[in-house]
Amino acid sequence: MHLATTLPIPEQTGIPGDRATLFVSLELSRSTWVATSLAPGSKKMSKHTLVGGNGRELLELLARLKTRAEQRIAAPVKVMTIHEVGLDGFWIHRLLDANGVDSHVVDPASVAVPRRHRRAKTDAIDGETLLRTLMAWQRGEPRVCAMTVPPSPSEEDCRRISRERAALLRERIRHTNRIRGLLFGQGIANYNPLNKNRRERLKELRTGDGRSVPVRLEAEILREIDRLELVLRQISEVEAERDEMLRPAEASSPAALLMRLKGIGAEFATVLYLEGLFRRFENRRQLAAYAGLAPSPWKSGSIDHEQGISKAGNPRLRTTMIELAWMWVRYQPDSALSCWFRQRVGSERGRTRRISIVALARKLLIALSRYVTHGEIPAGAVMKAV
Repeated sequence: MHLATTLPIPEQTGIPGDRATLFVSLELSRSTWVATSLAPGSKKMSKHTLVGGNGRELLELLARLKTRAEQRIAAPVKVMTIHEVGLDGFWIHRLLDANGVDSHVVDPASVAVPRRHRRAKTDAIDGETLLRTLMAWQRGEPRVCAMTVPPSPSEEDCRRISRERAALLRERIRHTNRIRGLLFGQGIANYNPLNKNRRERLKELRTGDGRSVPVRLEAEILREIDRLELVLRQISEVEAERDEMLRPAEASSPAALLMRLKGIGAEFATVLYLEGLFRRFENRRQLAAYAGLAPSPWKSGSIDHEQGISKAGNPRLRTTMIELAWMWVRYQPDSALSCWFRQRVGSERGRTRRISIVALARKLLIALSRYVTHGEIPAGAVMKAV
């Protein structure tokens, strides 16, 4: 009898290709970065602290860990990283991707954490949690987390126009409200700061007791008007840049297709396409979830009720779709979606109407996605006259 020489069988973790993958999680902050790594064939996680914002030091650390792992197993090693979406945006992902690292960006709200009222939370614990999440996602476990799809630099840059316009509109509201509030304290309620003759009109105002506007108050309002006029000029410049971006587009471009529908203008078309419809989704549920318009059921035992929409997606796309839903009912009254809304709501007002308009926004988003992707015009929709 010949005794066969037996060798120890290496333990497998169930991850496809895990024997040649170096898993690294990055816990990012402004001051420090904590990198938690697990080398192939090892069962012990190692932690490394870096200076926050130092991309070169991070690449050097990953290179050292990769070299050490390759020397240990005598085989090529792939580096796979994960970090949460945060204030750093996507530049770290692009840096890692450009240097051959398989980088992933995760939605932090989708990572499971203990539900205890008082749970321990440190960068080290969060790093280990992210690392286990990455390994589970690589194994193919369903719904373990939600990985984001980082936009390209050009797509991210095109969004700046509509987002800057929204910020300028909020600033305009603050200036006008402040001017009106200052005058209302003097008994003046019929002044509109947005009129072109706002400076001349200010000279003619009289307080509630018949006096002219006090000198120092007038000077303060004039300085506020200066800031308001600067914001108005910047809004005009941003809108002109937006229109210039849409003008050279071909007639078959997605934004131009959306603008053909009655009730959709340049701002709606820009936000709808750049904030969501430029992506490709596998099904309508993914599209609704990305917009935060997916339902949130609560079913457990005998309990069965809806909590409303999740609001977990793109907030600008969600608010724009709800606003567009109201406009759709007004400007597309004979469309199938508007008829569905009227049949569902009837003469109801208040909460029922608000809930139904959110449902209409979800249906309308799916219909517009089909229109942009496949050219399928929403049923009964009216196109603008050429």
